[in-house]
Amino acid sequence: MENTDHPLSNWIPYKLVEKDNEVYFEWVYLADKKIVEPFFDETISKCKSHEYNSKLLKVVSTIENLIDWSKELVPVDLKSLVFHVSRCGSTMLSQSLATSSENIMISEAPIIDDVLRSDRFGLDKKTVLLKAILTFLGQKRFPEQKNLILKLDAWHIFNADYFRSTFPEIPFALLYRKPIEVLKSHQKMIGMHMVPNLLPPGIFGIAPKEINEISFQQYGALVLEKYFQGFIDFYEKDQNVTLLNYNEGMKNVVEKFVSFIKVDYSKNELEKMYERLKKHSKNVSTVFEGDSFKEEALEINFTQVDKLYEKLRDTLVEY
Repeated sequence: MENTDHPLSNWIPYKLVEKDNEVYFEWVYLADKKIVEPFFDETISKCKSHEYNSKLLKVVSTIENLIDWSKELVPVDLKSLVFHVSRCGSTMLSQSLATSSENIMISEAPIIDDVLRSDRFGLDKKTVLLKAILTFLGQKRFPEQKNLILKLDAWHIFNADYFRSTFPEIPFALLYRKPIEVLKSHQKMIGMHMVPNLLPPGIFGIAPKEINEISFQQYGALVLEKYFQGFIDFYEKDQNVTLLNYNEGMKNVVEKFVSFIKVDYSKNELEKMYERLKKHSKNVSTVFEGDSFKEEALEINFTQVDKLYEKLRDTLVEY
């Protein structure tokens, strides 16, 4: 069942707005634009030029509006949540999956993080809001669409227990990579979560005094340690989760993921996914020829983070 005849068809909430001590959601009109860019924000930017989105007046709603309106739409099935440690092939995985016309691939939508980190809502209200948001993001806008896949921000591994309580039957995937490769990538262009205090260190379970005692580069390694430990802790207690290692090859990652979520893609859809792996994750017009890293050594003690990586890798081998 499509929602194309519904007045809210092609409208999605994309931003949480706090003003005058009230909370609102800002909306954007997608028109006939598919969500296929490497990151959700890029799709939103491309939609801003549409006449509905370029007016001085913004389209906003209350929390209650969002919840009530979501009950009128029928979304496609949520098939998986993808957690990752950043710079580990997650964008390539999501871009590969986005080539399938059957998939709605949402990659790091800020509105998800806005709700999760807001102190304006309790957990129950967050659950209602997130499900309402996913109803809109997963609305069946094209007849071939069947699956919603959500790639979260790297630090959302620390919300994995909450997501599991919210989506008890949904397969979760944990994607990771060798620590030195992750941190070399951040050396080239650092992500905000690897900069001390740009995100509250408490998100990662890092005490303020720990930051004062380590170098800038070592902080990135500490964040990565927390990610790996979060992966290990969740994997050891959850029965519906798979580990995916970038270092075993992205084709292997895609094959394992597709098999794990139990979606029966046609041969043609699978071939499109594999073909996408030959291009750069963030630029489909560029052939991917492997990563190139700076030659200089990182001034980082890798002892602990390497130990956690090896534990994850050995766990994957055992299973």
